[in-house]
Formats: sequence, C-alpha cells, structure tokens
Amino acid sequence: MSGGMSFCGSAKLVPLTARRLLTHHIQHVPSNQGGVVRILQRSLLSVHNGSASYLIPASSNTSQLFSHLHLLPSQPSQLPPLPNFLQRATRPTAISNLKLAISCNNITPAVVVRSTRSQSITQTRKYSKFAMYSNRNPERSDSDSSTRTTPATTPSTTPDFARTLSKHQLTERDLKIVQDLLVDIAKDGGKIMIEAEHEFLVAAATKNNTSDLVTQYDKQVEDMVEQRVRAAYPSFGFLGEESFKHGTKLANSPTFICDPIDGTLNFSKGVPNCAISLALTLNKKPVIGVVFNPFRGDMYTAIKNQGAFLTKMTTGTTYKLPLQPVPAPMPSLRSCLVAVEWGNQRKGPNWELRTDVHKRLLTDKEEGGAFCKSVRSNGSAALDFCYVAQGILDCFWEGGVWVWDVCAGWIILEEAGGIVASANPGDWEPTLEGRLYFAVRHAKRENQKAVVEELWGIMGDRKFIY
Repeated sequence: MSGGMSFCGSAKLVPLTARRLLTHHIQHVPSNQGGVVRILQRSLLSVHNGSASYLIPASSNTSQLFSHLHLLPSQPSQLPPLPNFLQRATRPTAISNLKLAISCNNITPAVVVRSTRSQSITQTRKYSKFAMYSNRNPERSDSDSSTRTTPATTPSTTPDFARTLSKHQLTERDLKIVQDLLVDIAKDGGKIMIEAEHEFLVAAATKNNTSDLVTQYDKQVEDMVEQRVRAAYPSFGFLGEESFKHGTKLANSPTFICDPIDGTLNFSKGVPNCAISLALTLNKKPVIGVVFNPFRGDMYTAIKNQGAFLTKMTTGTTYKLPLQPVPAPMPSLRSCLVAVEWGNQRKGPNWELRTDVHKRLLTDKEEGGAFCKSVRSNGSAALDFCYVAQGILDCFWEGGVWVWDVCAGWIILEEAGGIVASANPGDWEPTLEGRLYFAVRHAKRENQKAVVEELWGIMGDRKFIY
C-alpha cells in the first residue's frame, strides 16, 4: 500500500468470520491496552483464509499498537525489537496510514516500511528478518512488487481541515458517528427499494407508465432520510432531489445531501444497478459519502482523510478502495474503460457534443479517435463514481447531472486516490453544483492528467452549457 506501512502474516487455511477473528485478537489484548482494542475494532479491513487485514489511520496511537504486537502470545520470541527508523515512521505526522495483517496463529513482521511526508514518499526501507510470506517459496518473494512506490495522486487531505471542523464545532469522531447514522439509514432505504420490486413487476405488466410509482418510492425514501437526519442533527441543512426547490444553493454550513434512488429507470425496470446516495458537506465540499446498492449488497463509504471502503453486505467483508493499491498503468484513453451516460436532453448542442465525444472515444486512432477499450452506460452517476473509485471503471465523463447524483461518490472517489476534473476543458477545480464532472481513478498523477487532457483535446473548444 502506497504511503503507509505494512505488516503481513501467514496462517493455516482455516476459514474464519470477521467477527470471530477480531474477537480472537481482542481476547489477547491486555486489560490496560484499551486503545488497541478500539484501533482493531474500527480498522478491520478484510478476512481471507484465516488472516485478517487492518487499515490503521494515521491518527491512531500507532506506538501503542506496536507495543501490543510484542505482547501477543503467538510466537512472541520471534518478534524483534523495532528499529529506530520504524519507531520514527509510526508517528502520525509521518505516515498516511498503516496496514497490518494478522493471522490467528502468528504475526510476521513485514519486509516493507514506507513513510510519507508532504504527499511524496521520502523513505522506503527493508526490514527483512523473515520471509514476507512464510508459507511461500522463499526464492519467490513478493517483496519486489511490495516495495514499488506509487506516486501520489490528488489527496483529499487538506491542512486546514481540522480548522474547518472546529469552525463547525465538529470533530473527526463526530464524522464517524454521522457516517454510522447514514449507513443505518441507507440500509433502511435499501429495504424499501427491495420490497418495492414486486410491486413494480406487477405495475409493469398492467400499466403503460410506472413513473408515478417511481416518484412515490423516491419520496418515501427521501422523507425517511430527512426525518432521521433532522431528528439527529436539527441544525444541519438538508438538500434532497425530491424536495429541491429551483434556485436553492448549497450552503457552507453542514448540509446533508440525499438522492433517494439514483438510477430510477433501472429501478423501475428491475435492473439491479441503482442506489441510495447520502452525503454530508462542509463549506460546499463533501466530507462523508455513503452509496448503497441493496440489490447487489454493495455499501460504499468514505470519510474525509479516513479512506474509502466497500462492504459486501452479504458476507460482511469490507475492502479498502481502490481494490488494487498499486494501480495499473493508464497512460491514455486507449487503456481506459469509460463510463458515459445519456440523460434526458436528446437534442441541441449538448446532445451533439455528447454523442460526438462518445463516437470519437470508440473510433480507431487511424480515423482520428481515441480507441478506448470500450464504453459503459450503467444508469447511475452515484455508482459510476463508486465503480471508478473501486477501479472497475477507469473514468466517468458526465455533464448535466446534479449535486445529489455525485456528492457521495465524489468523496468516495477522492478517498480512493481518484480525482474529479470538470467535464469541460481547462477546469481542474469543478464545484459540486457545477453539473460538470470527469472522474478518474487512482493512478500516477501524470496518468490522470494525461487522460483528462486527452479527452479535453477531443472536445476542442466546445463545452457543455447548463
């Protein structure tokens, strides 16, 4: 993982649930190490074949965690003292995060230590008392791939974020509480969507138009969301798709953003690619995002400066985004799978621009096109942003959607190392309310820049106007 520190463990291939494995680790924490318990509880990343991975935020008491490693009963004699450079690297100001993998049977210190300072990697050191994976061939170590540095992409961290929180009388802990609330609300919204599926199937067979039914469920979900968040945070603003009044502007004060059902056409047709999208903004920028597709059981979440995650609700497993922490090269649009949506405006200059760019994205280079791998239209801007964050799409070019369509996905993408430029050429700082977005996945900064500028080059001096 770029910009962090890794500890890797090996284990017998014993299938364990996340809850059981976490319980096993916590049981071995001495009673005076309550901070370690809290770190582990909040940081469980994934469980696979009897090993657990934890993502430890830089704000955690990492020195306390490292002390705890020496106290675990599994093979304590094999744990060497931490070298000075490793102790220095664990200071919260020196690292962006810490990834720790622990098995049920042992912990093996890692071969790789990376600390970051001011967005660039300043130290890469090998700490190699043991093989990286003790159950693999020592002649075939993964250390080569693990020590590769990944250049920084545009981070969500800003030096004045703590001051921004303080201005609004909030803390990072408050953000976590808000996110937990939004996750619970999203689950309840998802239940409404799933329960509506049968009614839509019946209506589709008996009515020519199901738009009234879509509006009914849109309003039902949004009303539930608004009631819940206003009850918990009565002083916060609320901006929802269904209750939006023309001319309303996003405020600097804390504001909840709600798209009750993003992808309503998919929803009405039984296509399982729609979601409830919830966010919190401060100073007109997203700081919390929750996007939940109940039909696939995909819960995407992010808090500013704390990373982005995908939880598979069917298994309870949570993954850090992007799924590939070392990104695949993306030197041009030729290597990209691009998302493009079509909207309802099917005439005029905006439509002409949209269709022409789509054609040139797909056209062979010999005929003046970009010859991208292919184009996808998924029917949900919120999920398109999340798919770019996840890394299953490379980019998403869109004009004409609204703040509630992209707000949650925006912070999820940024926390996953991606960037959001404008869909129109020349603007690297689009606003939430600008209705123009070009989302690009985690990659080397020069790759992200090249892809954006190549698409802008296709547009020339033409622009969307909304």
